[in-house]
Amino acid sequence: MSATREQILIAALALAADQGVAATSVDDIATRARVAKGSVFYNFGTKSALFEAILSEGVARLNNHLRDATAGLHGRPAVEALVGELLERIRENPDLAKFAVAEMFRTGRDWQDSIRQVREQVIESIAEIVADAWPDRDPALTAAAIFGATLVTGLVWLVFEPEREIEQVRTAILQTIV
Repeated sequence: MSATREQILIAALALAADQGVAATSVDDIATRARVAKGSVFYNFGTKSALFEAILSEGVARLNNHLRDATAGLHGRPAVEALVGELLERIRENPDLAKFAVAEMFRTGRDWQDSIRQVREQVIESIAEIVADAWPDRDPALTAAAIFGATLVTGLVWLVFEPEREIEQVRTAILQTIV
């Protein structure tokens, strides 16, 4: 990935996490990234394509991290590793977590289909682990519950209770979903 493209992605994500996509202009993104406005269009074509790239690339990285964290694990240890890894990813990239929470349920966006596909990719990854851990549960709904609980709790932790240790947060989530 080019340095310019990476700068644009980071700037756009930070602005969208702070003020929302609608309030984030291409001019704002270019200024924050310290590039010409034309560089944004050259690298992404449109503002919508830029935010689609943020989502799809972010979820691809997340899925890779989740696969690595749960490789060779089954049942409850896999679920514990999954929740721990999700929290690590939220801690490392809170802007992406805020962006995902804010945009996941908005309708009428140009990238609505991309959001649906991205959500399905994450939920499918988690559902495989859930099906192994709890064969008697609905894997898709349980996966959505785990993902949602971890995402929102992770953000609450970072914003309102950053003094807590990650292990305390992980334990609280796991006690809730068991």
